[in-house]
Amino acid sequence: MSRVSFEELLDAGVHFGHLKRKWNPNMAPYIFMERNGIHIIDLYKTQAKLEEAANAARQLARSGKKILFVATKKQAKDIVAEEVSKINMPYVTERWPGGMLTNFATIRKAVRKMASIDKLTVSDSYQNLSKRERLQIQREREKLEKNLGSIADLNRLPSAVFVVDVIKENIAIAEARKLNIPTFAIVDTNSNPNLIDFPIPGNDDASKSISLIIRLIAQAIEEGLNERKMAKEKSHDDHEEEEENIDNQRKITDDEDEQDSNAKPGKKTTEGGRSKRPRKAVAKK
Repeated sequence: MSRVSFEELLDAGVHFGHLKRKWNPNMAPYIFMERNGIHIIDLYKTQAKLEEAANAARQLARSGKKILFVATKKQAKDIVAEEVSKINMPYVTERWPGGMLTNFATIRKAVRKMASIDKLTVSDSYQNLSKRERLQIQREREKLEKNLGSIADLNRLPSAVFVVDVIKENIAIAEARKLNIPTFAIVDTNSNPNLIDFPIPGNDDASKSISLIIRLIAQAIEEGLNERKMAKEKSHDDHEEEEENIDNQRKITDDEDEQDSNAKPGKKTTEGGRSKRPRKAVAKK
């Protein structure tokens, strides 16, 4: 069964594209018709592509990989921050820091700097600083938190990138393609779907449309995380059961050895485990 119905996509306004004069010819397979100078997206194709993208996201989450969400446009910022923070995935809703993927080591340094400022603020030396110096440190911390706070837990490159607007986030797409990182994106009629590994044809300007697609992808990721958790618990239980069986087997073996030793009291054993022959009595002359 599909994750979303045709009516839900229609109600959210996912079918509205851009003006005909702004279209990208590569989007032709996903366009249903033109009405009043505006292209209408084929929602049946959107439904199929959304299902494909959701399944791929679920598999990534199930294997313990991170998906980075990128949405710096006004309509998508709050939606992405709210939905993605629930599933504990990294996201960028402020300005995209250039080189975030291709120059990831430098970005990690900035994140570590934020952590060092946190350590400084709780130390005694912070109180010895002047008011002006403390204010400068606080401002720097706030700036780092605003730009990099949501990716503080990202210790290595993400396994995939999800983008809301392909044209606005063209730098993020270019960096991901350069590093062969799979890309997911909401692709409007003015965008090129050939740049994206998992394109989702849809309206990337309406907040209702963005909210519906982001929520469905987030639910798929949550399913993958739950499956991973259940698989871990099952393997842990199986391991414990196996250890218990081994312990029981050892106990049975020890009991059998003890019974054998009690059944043959005449034989003495050496350290090597061999039976010792009784010595013959020697007659005195």
